[in-house]
Amino acid sequence: MSESATLAVGAKVAAARAKGHDVVAFAMGEPDFDTPANIKQAAITALESGMTKYAPTAGEKSAREVIAQKLTRENGVATTFDQVTITAGAKHAIYMALQAIIEPGRGDEVLLPTPAWVSYKPLIELAGAKCVEIAGAVENGFRITRAQLAKSINAKTVGIVWNSPSNPCGVAYPADEVRALCDELALHERIAVISDEIYEKLIFPEIAPGLTHLSPGSLASLASRTITVNGLSKSYAMTGWRVGYLAAPLGMAKEIIKLQGQMTNSIPSFFYPAIVEALTNSAAGVETMRARFAVRAKLMHDELSSVPAFRNVAPNAAFYAFPDVSAYFQKVSPNGAQITNAQSFADALLAEAHVAVVPGEDFGECARGNIRLSFACSEANITKGVARIRDWVAQLR
Repeated sequence: MSESATLAVGAKVAAARAKGHDVVAFAMGEPDFDTPANIKQAAITALESGMTKYAPTAGEKSAREVIAQKLTRENGVATTFDQVTITAGAKHAIYMALQAIIEPGRGDEVLLPTPAWVSYKPLIELAGAKCVEIAGAVENGFRITRAQLAKSINAKTVGIVWNSPSNPCGVAYPADEVRALCDELALHERIAVISDEIYEKLIFPEIAPGLTHLSPGSLASLASRTITVNGLSKSYAMTGWRVGYLAAPLGMAKEIIKLQGQMTNSIPSFFYPAIVEALTNSAAGVETMRARFAVRAKLMHDELSSVPAFRNVAPNAAFYAFPDVSAYFQKVSPNGAQITNAQSFADALLAEAHVAVVPGEDFGECARGNIRLSFACSEANITKGVARIRDWVAQLR
């Protein structure tokens, strides 16, 4: 296995800054906001009150109940607390969900609409299945079609990893397109749906009027075979807390709890009151951050659209832009670097212009001409960083 491309870029940024370089980092998918004070205080109070012992493997019942209520009320995914497992980040939830649906050595295949987050494919392969990529065209906003989905399904298909809003594309599927894809999946009873909804609250109707989130697990035809994954990292600015969760059909949920009991057991016990606080008393703070990201999304798209030869899709969700920069391949940088692919483009950009982006290779075969820029940073950094990119590409020959 290769290391995570995003974490690798993060390490390069740290090394460059250690040498004294002023690096504008568009690499990490981490909000620049602090965790809201009320959420932090809930954990502090719990810690000071002595909530420091082991918790149940799947998590404290009070937090699981709040998550179940949230999914039922906000997402239309009818959920009881015993279907919920609280995990060490959403990544761990996805890992366990894949372990639950894949039988190693059977020849299982799992579908993955791409471009897709760098960890999905390795996690699918680590669980013992073949990853079958379905490429979303830039002309269609990186979204796949029902016809593409139908063509990719065969007797070996046991699951699909679904992510909307999307990392790295920064786009959310319209509800009618989600329904069309789910109608196709409903025809194939063997397929389980792992729906990663970590960016669900970061949707920008200011950019795409009428855009709303639709959870596949809310549809009756898929409710019995959908695992809904979410967490507090992105919407609540709680990345370092490593709080994720999943909700699965009851029979599968019981098996996933067994798996977690042999892997990590529970997260820190004093985090559970913070989960309850986040999901019950923090809507205003989340909305403040969402509105700020919407402003940044428009600014990032406007700035990138001023870079000659970049092919851009306007982000309408999450906090990523994913331009195609392949027009600059086969060129030479000001310092003599050969630009042959997204990786060499990103490496030279960091070394010469001190701007960090994530190359597209690990986001899928269809993304080899792209770079990912996170706008989870200040507006000043967006303007400054893209100006550096614009000046640098103008010097490529």
